[in-house]
Amino acid sequence: MKKLMLTCAAAALISTGAMAQSTVVTTTGAGNAAAVQIEPEYRTKIHTYVTEHKVRPVETREKIVVGQPVPREVELEAVPADWGPSLTKYRYVYSGERVMLVDPSTRTVVQEID
Repeated sequence: MKKLMLTCAAAALISTGAMAQSTVVTTTGAGNAAAVQIEPEYRTKIHTYVTEHKVRPVETREKIVVGQPVPREVELEAVPADWGPSLTKYRYVYSGERVMLVDPSTRTVVQEID
């Protein structure tokens, strides 16, 4: 019986650790723009995608920054599924060697991935 209890406890701890590692994005902040936190391995996936797919950077007069809307003339790209299911609700813009995640409903930049 003791062995069974220990095995169950160990399984619970292992599954909790696995769940924590599967977390991709957390959003925090108040107001209209929420800060999106992306784990390092997903940042690497995003940079690899941009490099391998030779995504051309957009050029704008004003700098694209977190918390500000992207100009209307800039086309927002769909986020690929392999960036993680939590990110597919966003769009992105590649500008100045930075990937900017954008909330498509407001066109506001919510995260810079440098």
